[in-house]
Amino acid sequence: MHYRRGWIALFLFSLAMINYIDRITLSFAIGPIAKEFGLDSVTKGYLFSSFLWTYTVCLIPMGMLVDRFGAKTIAGWGIAVWSAATVLTGFAFSYPSLLLTRLVMGAGEATANPAGARVVRQWIPAGERGVLNAIFNSGSYAGPAICALGAGAIIEAYGWRALFVIAGAIGIVWLIAWVIVFDRPEKVSWLRTTERDKILSERGAKVQDLDRNAEPVGLLRLLRTRTLWGLALTQGCNVYSQYLFLTWLPSYLQTSKHLTILSTGFYTAVPYAIAVVLCIAMGRLSDRFLRNTGTATGRRRYLIAAAMVIASVILAAPLVENLSIILLLITISLAGISSTTSLNWALLNDLLPNPRDVGKAMGFLVVGGNTFGLCAPIVTGYAIAWTGSYDWAFVIAGVLLLARATATLTMTRRPMTVEHRREGAGFQADGTIRA
Repeated sequence: MHYRRGWIALFLFSLAMINYIDRITLSFAIGPIAKEFGLDSVTKGYLFSSFLWTYTVCLIPMGMLVDRFGAKTIAGWGIAVWSAATVLTGFAFSYPSLLLTRLVMGAGEATANPAGARVVRQWIPAGERGVLNAIFNSGSYAGPAICALGAGAIIEAYGWRALFVIAGAIGIVWLIAWVIVFDRPEKVSWLRTTERDKILSERGAKVQDLDRNAEPVGLLRLLRTRTLWGLALTQGCNVYSQYLFLTWLPSYLQTSKHLTILSTGFYTAVPYAIAVVLCIAMGRLSDRFLRNTGTATGRRRYLIAAAMVIASVILAAPLVENLSIILLLITISLAGISSTTSLNWALLNDLLPNPRDVGKAMGFLVVGGNTFGLCAPIVTGYAIAWTGSYDWAFVIAGVLLLARATATLTMTRRPMTVEHRREGAGFQADGTIRA
């Protein structure tokens, strides 16, 4: 990353960070909330999952809005909505009112990933997309780390309601900076001419597999490519594990390892903080790996498969009692999960011919992820209720990661291109569309 487009990396990193701070606040506050409203493990599982219901439903429509109205407008409205909903969570007076604020928050947060993908495609040269997507995605791990360090102290000093008010206010500050500073590289005045020329000339893939003059093909035709489905399924198996940790890790440490709220914050923050560093390093490695072959070859899939195998070490958690070893396994798994997500986002941009399809394609990708992700808190709640432990939760997550690591190598080998043929529309064996 060079020069003033580093500000774009900072915007995307902080957008994801705030997004995940607002998501994980409930996980740290669930203890006093459960006592106040009388919640059991199954009810908590549904509450943890609730924001993902509207998030998942709204992703593709939000992606279409991003493609039509641009990232600046849609991301701005999105963070305004979800920040307001987070603040209002602090004023909830019943279980239904908690659910309502989380549902509104999920709808607002559905803007973040499609808008971020559009920003990456507009601002970042193709040879830097791996590291930029890693920076963007690492914000989703920095957010829980930062929240973990402060949540316990805020709850003990001011109560759980104050945590949501403070978290929501942070998003409003980001929104003000976004409105003032951000725009497309063709329009901003603070970008130097040489850097603007570099961005505009290098943001397309430098291989002949992609047609730079291709017309946007729309979501329905993209859905007929094996590649997009492969990316979405990879995202799903990975996000399942991500949300297992995001929603239940603090409760696991408190109930199974008997940690206090304050110590839980520290032990949660460390794995997430390390995952941030390793995620960015993996993104940089992927750009170097593709330097000589080009991004549209799809070779980034090899690193995705490797990262998922690394993440599957969580399978060993039921066999371990020592807290230090448990935390090591969680750290390694989170590093693999975070790397998979950022590499998968980069691979989507690598294999998508036209930037005007990015929002809707990213929307579908994240829908695939969150269809699995919204199940993780609920399945875990039932697993705890039926077995009295977290062992099966970790086993399910590890098996999904291993299964998808093998399949991702075969389904993301070709660009999502359109091939015109007279004999009608069909799906090609190599993953392209025949139209």
